[in-house]
Amino acid sequence: MFGILAAEAITGIGASIGAAIAAIGAGIGIGKIGAAAMEAIARQPEAAGDIRSNMIVIAALVEGVALFAVIVCILALFV
Repeated sequence: MFGILAAEAITGIGASIGAAIAAIGAGIGIGKIGAAAMEAIARQPEAAGDIRSNMIVIAALVEGVALFAVIVCILALFV
């Protein structure tokens, strides 16, 4: 009986750690995207619109991957 409870607890801890790592990775990735975009705009201000739109698309892709990772971690709790 205690083996099943321990396995469920370890699964919960693992899913929580996985979701945290996904969120931290997304934060770091978006921070690097923003920093690189600001540097690019500072170097070439006339291309600010194109750089900004590309930054938004890439940030959305990073957020999508992070959301997918968090959902997988949540699903791991129930399967």
